[in-house]
Amino acid sequence: MSGNLKDQTAIVTGSSGGIGRSIAEQFAAEGANVVTNSRSVSRAEKAAAAIEEVGGTALPVEADVSSKSDVERLVEETVTEFGQLDIMVNNAGISHIASAMEMTEEQWRQVINVNLTGVFFGCQVAGEQMIKQGRGGQILNISSIFGSIGVQGRAPYNASKGGVNNLTRCLAIELAEHDIHVNALAPGFIKTALDEQTREERDDHRTDRDVSWPRYGYEDEDIHNRTPLGRFGTLEEMANCATFIAAGDHYMTGEVLHADGGWLAFGWGSKDR
Repeated sequence: MSGNLKDQTAIVTGSSGGIGRSIAEQFAAEGANVVTNSRSVSRAEKAAAAIEEVGGTALPVEADVSSKSDVERLVEETVTEFGQLDIMVNNAGISHIASAMEMTEEQWRQVINVNLTGVFFGCQVAGEQMIKQGRGGQILNISSIFGSIGVQGRAPYNASKGGVNNLTRCLAIELAEHDIHVNALAPGFIKTALDEQTREERDDHRTDRDVSWPRYGYEDEDIHNRTPLGRFGTLEEMANCATFIAAGDHYMTGEVLHADGGWLAFGWGSKDR
């Protein structure tokens, strides 16, 4: 690694697994002090221990990003331990699978509270700390290609990620005068635990009418056919994108970087059909 994040302090929410953990580990390898986070203290501790085992510096903090007081405590503990906050990655996210007509109020609110409200709290509280420090900073929101396209069965997830994209643009404008960059990373299909959960929930909702709905196209063959690069993305590739944005050696703010293997650029639909 090049040490691009040496002497920086970063919080990565939802970093006990998947994309968040990969980002946290790479940030640490690049020299950053990393705060790992989960709603489960044991999962946050496990992620921090893995970083420390290879020589990195990490602090585990249990917090629910849908609670502003939890996010405030997360930032406060970070600053108490490391004296500063330079990078905030709002990664924590959940999903529920059901048709819009069958989606419960509880499922809708859970997804919106974590995926959108949680990102807002993360931006707001981290932004306040960075303004106080007076030397700028990097805020990175993890979105999805589903913030730019409609996919059946995932109304709250699509809505939340579309909201994250425009929230990113809004806050980039508001925080620019403080030299705080706000950008988003929108992955395509990446093999993660959330992806597997999505597939399982899809299977749980299969009915006799599934010839027409839900046709999610989540089988490996479907993803390969629909993606110009012909494969899933990797956790390492997402961490590379996040590190590029977090390092700040760019003229970007208010951008949504789509790392999707060409998915959104491909208008025809399938390479082999």
